[in-house]
Amino acid sequence: MTTQETNYIAKLRNSGLRPTKQRIKICEVLFDREKTFHFSISELTKILRLQFNQKISLATVYNTVHAFQKKGYLKEINIGNDMSYFDTNTVSHHHFYDANTNELIDINSHEVEIKKIPTPPSGKKIDDIEVTFKISKKI
Repeated sequence: MTTQETNYIAKLRNSGLRPTKQRIKICEVLFDREKTFHFSISELTKILRLQFNQKISLATVYNTVHAFQKKGYLKEINIGNDMSYFDTNTVSHHHFYDANTNELIDINSHEVEIKKIPTPPSGKKIDDIEVTFKISKKI
């Protein structure tokens, strides 16, 4: 067993999941990358099926992704209209969302300046600020 597989098994167990071959393959797709990976659950399912010839049920993909998100291994980015993407980069940062290509593009947090932050409701505090700029092709 490789060090990487051992890490995947630890992530799965830490997320309350049994480390099956299918879930380890999901880990490989998500975490065996040099760059940040943005994806929807349907896109991840398609990648597993087409590129890796893995037929993994939508429920298994969904449950694995959400368990990782709850544990902090993935970040969920809600685009609106009941559409969510997930991000392997869990550090606070911003995004462009390209409506034409359905692509999320990272923006370095230092490139966005927020001039005024509203006061949170009584008894609440702001934990983080993430901005998503929705972009499209110029006409």
